Amino acid sequence: MISNQILQNTIDGLKGITRIDLCIIDVEGKVLAATFPEADQYIEPAQAFVESPADSQVVNGYQFFKVFDEHQLEYILLASGDSDDVYMVGKIASFQIQNLLVAYKERFDKDNFIKNLLLDNLLLVDIYNRAKKLHIDTEVRRVVFIVETNRDKDGNELEKIRGIFGTKTKDFVTAVDEKNIIVVKEVGENEGYEELNKIAESMVNLFRADADSDVHVAYGTIVGEIKEVSRSYKEARMALDVGKIFFEEKDVIAYSTLGIGRLIYQLPIPLCKMFIKEIFDNKSPDDFDEETLTTINKFFENSLNVSETSRQLYIHRNTLVYRLDKLQKSTGLDLRVFEDAITFKIALMVVKYMKYMESLDY
Repeated sequence: MISNQILQNTIDGLKGITRIDLCIIDVEGKVLAATFPEADQYIEPAQAFVESPADSQVVNGYQFFKVFDEHQLEYILLASGDSDDVYMVGKIASFQIQNLLVAYKERFDKDNFIKNLLLDNLLLVDIYNRAKKLHIDTEVRRVVFIVETNRDKDGNELEKIRGIFGTKTKDFVTAVDEKNIIVVKEVGENEGYEELNKIAESMVNLFRADADSDVHVAYGTIVGEIKEVSRSYKEARMALDVGKIFFEEKDVIAYSTLGIGRLIYQLPIPLCKMFIKEIFDNKSPDDFDEETLTTINKFFENSLNVSETSRQLYIHRNTLVYRLDKLQKSTGLDLRVFEDAITFKIALMVVKYMKYMESLDY
């Protein structure tokens, strides 16, 4: 369960303090970590020691120890050095590795629980029973973040995200698929969405230094009970998808800011096609030239203000009015009228959504 790198780091640190050489061999005779090069020659004695009833003994000048995980033999530890404290250092090293086994098992159990919680794989009674056994608070404020990167996860990305939250055990960092890293964060009573946005930005900044890294972070709403965590997760997933369609320029997107995009995302494609056909009469916004599309978008950005739009487009007010009149003749919608503008805006978003869904099919 513990990675070889963690084991190596542990015995390297102990050797740096004690000057005692250490080696860890599993029960099948594989060297997992060592601080000296000739560790392979001790594989056979280690395997013989596995069959021995003793918990420790000296073989060829090396002190051998057994490391157990709940009475199950997990590793053989070797210790050697000129110091008279070899036995004591070996016992300390065995104790340290045994504690690592316990800690990693606990984290694995919690990780497994959080994954099943997110995916709605647990009955309500199981949620509260398992949370109690794992010492996880059930009635605290939490929110779910999803971090999507364009690179395959090799473990480093998970550790990077974990680094933001330090050694806090109340926050959980895991993954339920190959694409996304999930963070279930406990939220303080005085913390709100402004603080959550800052946390999301800090996660994006972790990867911004890499030129080839494309990172997006989405998060759901704050929930008050552990049974509602899966809802925050579903909201974060929706925010991630809707953000790609309607907010491509944003690296961070919150479920609470999706607006009408959240509704459009849940529409069936046949209904969208019917709506577009009714509005544009077999035409599509894709048929508009670049000048018209730029005019439309800028007009919406400026809240249907003709004067401000013409100023930002560097055109005369009458020129903008002419373009809007021309658009009205071809579509029957006058963007200067609020109701028509809303209809047109929704239609543009629906077309964008349809194009995105079509791209997924390919």
